[in-house]
Amino acid sequence: MNSILHTFHIPVMGLAYTIDSPIKVARFGISSVISIIEDRLVEMMRRHYYNDIKEEYLQITTKEKDFREKRITDYLNLVNRIVTSQVDKLRSSAFETGSEIIKYFEMLPDDSNLKLLYRQMTGLKDDTEKTQLQSLLRARIVPGSIDVNIMTKLDRNNYDTQGTLIEDGSDAITALKGYAKSGLKNSSIILSAGLNPRLFNYMEKLGAFDENEAGEFDKKVVIKVSDYRSALIQGKYLAKKGIWVSEFRIESGLNCGGHAFATDGYLMGPILEEFKTKRDELSASLFEIYSNAIKTKKGITLTETHPIKLSFQGGVGTYEESNFLQDYYGLDSIGWGTPFLLVPEATTVDSVTLQQLQKANRSDLVLSKNSPLGIRFHYLKGTTAHNEKLERIEKGHPGSPCTEKHLVSNTEFTKEPICTASAKYQKLKIQNLQSLNLPKKQYNQKVGEVLDKECLCIGLSNAAAITYQQPFIKNLRAVTICPGPNIAYFSRIVSLHVMIDHIYGRTNIIENVYRPNVFINELLLYVDYIKEQLFEEDDLKANPKRLKYYNEFKNQLLSGIKYYRNLIQTSNSFATDAIDKIHAELNTTEYELEEFFKPLWSTTFPKSMSPELPILISCLSKMFMASASARYRATVATPVQKLFCIGAFQQLVLNNTNRFKSNHWSGYLILAFKVATHFNIYYWSQKQNSLQILSHHI
Repeated sequence: MNSILHTFHIPVMGLAYTIDSPIKVARFGISSVISIIEDRLVEMMRRHYYNDIKEEYLQITTKEKDFREKRITDYLNLVNRIVTSQVDKLRSSAFETGSEIIKYFEMLPDDSNLKLLYRQMTGLKDDTEKTQLQSLLRARIVPGSIDVNIMTKLDRNNYDTQGTLIEDGSDAITALKGYAKSGLKNSSIILSAGLNPRLFNYMEKLGAFDENEAGEFDKKVVIKVSDYRSALIQGKYLAKKGIWVSEFRIESGLNCGGHAFATDGYLMGPILEEFKTKRDELSASLFEIYSNAIKTKKGITLTETHPIKLSFQGGVGTYEESNFLQDYYGLDSIGWGTPFLLVPEATTVDSVTLQQLQKANRSDLVLSKNSPLGIRFHYLKGTTAHNEKLERIEKGHPGSPCTEKHLVSNTEFTKEPICTASAKYQKLKIQNLQSLNLPKKQYNQKVGEVLDKECLCIGLSNAAAITYQQPFIKNLRAVTICPGPNIAYFSRIVSLHVMIDHIYGRTNIIENVYRPNVFINELLLYVDYIKEQLFEEDDLKANPKRLKYYNEFKNQLLSGIKYYRNLIQTSNSFATDAIDKIHAELNTTEYELEEFFKPLWSTTFPKSMSPELPILISCLSKMFMASASARYRATVATPVQKLFCIGAFQQLVLNNTNRFKSNHWSGYLILAFKVATHFNIYYWSQKQNSLQILSHHI
């Protein structure tokens, strides 16, 4: 990451979406991240770009020894050569309207020294002075870094043709070796999804991550974390092996794209505050361990601590948010991921999916259970992969062909691990469920969980295959995409220049829609998440540990709300109208959270209640939020939802009159009454019995 140029980076997205982003943006000084785990996709991109630059393409087949790491190494070197050539061409271009060198400097942040020097050059009248300054500017041009990502959980074992386990040949390790052997410099490997001892131990065997004679790193290690504790544990683990972590990339547990690793109610504000407070402590403790390891291994005594950068990504959508995060928490960079899916100059998204992203609203985005890894996964409904999955189910042939096998993990029915999205697993699992003679409702729920799983290896790769008209997997062209919830606020395709102008506050591309602060958005995601978790519980009274867990989760959310109240009052970084909005949303969310949890401590959720209850409560709570925020009036609380809510509540009251006389339901009734009042809903008033019961409890 070249922080002297831009204050943002483009994180890894899916498999295909940033597979060639450095070729698109690095020459403008913008850093981006490639996923290198899917070697067939990497090989496909090798074929495309060798042909694109008119060089001979020599296929690296699966019959070659170490083919995976060879593909990765060569592709990264190819990308590096292309970027180097682009930068050379850019440096030699003329300072004239429309040229790439003008674009390079115009896109820089306005307060950067290089941008100020450029502005000075454009104001000069003397040709000699102008030419001299232009030469200086050309010399100062550097590309953004070509970074790579390895999701540490994707570490399938691999076997040779005789079925023998290949030593140090797992997916993650071969990807690591492929990167280490590349010629990339000023580059980082981003390790995500937690500590993988096998992978981390292997890193010690490689010299690629050692510091050079100047005490710097050609290939830096970056760890993606969701909290301070994770950073400390992983940082110490690597430091003991003589591996320095140059950056911790802090990511929101829920307000992000792709796989979501929810915390136990710990919100981003307090997490960033801990990093801010303990940054020096973190650096000192890791350096002590690291320097001792280097002295033991190499006999070198280090005296000067290496710097540790801190960056953040997860739902940032405005210049004000980005600027505040960097200024207040001292962050070195902000990751802007999801909005760049609408920038064809930066990411690779096929045209059909691009149109779907433009039209997506909050109801189209779900925190699904579609990932075969068993990790929650942000998901856009209505994609070609989603529709293909439904068609297979309707035809009685659920599941996908498993050609890539990167996500194989289940051994429930087989000796060798298989993928839970595969047709083989789903057939076996459904047969197993049929043999259990479960109650119909429970059986349908279990089958639904099986059918949710979706092939991601192909679905997240196909956008590149379609865009570049390259064969990937024959007859399998469906696309899966995993934007963060933030995509709901970005509704048009824009150029790279326009997106960067938005990031730096020079324009605004969020039009005619109210967007809550990034912290509020994450808070609301966590509230929805904990509600969903509660509705899936069977009998909390019989499980005091789970009851304690939910209570602690709620208390962490309430603690986060308290932190945000104090933050907006003391930081002096929020406008008065923004403070009022945030206060109103915090108050409403706090009240909703408290009311939602009240029944939990008196009784468990009655299983005999009408089946509309989970949907009803979710709908009611979202509609109730509108009493303090206009965002749901414009998006979530649609007329159809209002009518559904009315009908469901009316039926619920009529079917469960006696139950509503119990005090522990008063919280929900209060919510319903406020919703009815706010939206002037009197449809159910014709049912006098229902209205009397409602009025009695309020």
